[in-house]
Amino acid sequence: MSRVLIAGESWVTQSTHIKGVDSFTTSSYVVGVEPLRRALESRGHEVVHLPAHLVPAGFPGDAAALAEYDVVVLSDIGANSLQLAPEVFEQARPGNDRIAALRGWVGDGGGLLMIGGYLSFTGFEAKAAYRNTVLHEVLPVELLPEDDRVELPAGARADVTGPDHPALGGVDGDWPLLLGYNRVRPRPGADVLATLNGDPLVAVGTHGSGRSAVFTSDCSPHWAPTPFCEEWDGYAKVFGGLVEWLAG
Repeated sequence: MSRVLIAGESWVTQSTHIKGVDSFTTSSYVVGVEPLRRALESRGHEVVHLPAHLVPAGFPGDAAALAEYDVVVLSDIGANSLQLAPEVFEQARPGNDRIAALRGWVGDGGGLLMIGGYLSFTGFEAKAAYRNTVLHEVLPVELLPEDDRVELPAGARADVTGPDHPALGGVDGDWPLLLGYNRVRPRPGADVLATLNGDPLVAVGTHGSGRSAVFTSDCSPHWAPTPFCEEWDGYAKVFGGLVEWLAG
């Protein structure tokens, strides 16, 4: 069993309703982590979820805090949320360099998984911005400098290129359709285990004594529709296999 920290995979939506000359605003809080949490817990892993709005204040700040986990998953949470703790952004006081700490933790034997989304990799309007951080060198892929999202409204199926790699958890057969992903380039020396639309979907590699992996599509809607994340038994195999390989 591994202890897994998932950071991100939640959001707040605010809507403005306009009715004639009057308007009002409503807000909702949505958690997208549940398919991934259930999949990992079904394989015996302990999952700690740090919602996106708590990441700036609560993400582990040093190696000692990160040592509580075997694998850290970053899913749809941009680099700013890790870098800009309240004391840094609001009070202009020096704080922990949490991305540098994460890089060091992986180099010392930790496991890092980045999952795709509008605020993963380079992301929507390049706002995820991991290419500008030292975490870029840890990932088994190279990131684009521009908005890297590829929308696939008609859907596309993964092409599995490394079916026997343990990080895929023994999944077999066709994968359900996916509706988009973040475009990345394979890094020399890394292993691309599956592609989507000809680009890396699953890739794994090493950094120092640790391991890193990417899944460049989503773990929940909208890029991962219900047949993929709720109905397919391969979902738990893929994400379970990734976490177990990362944990060594």
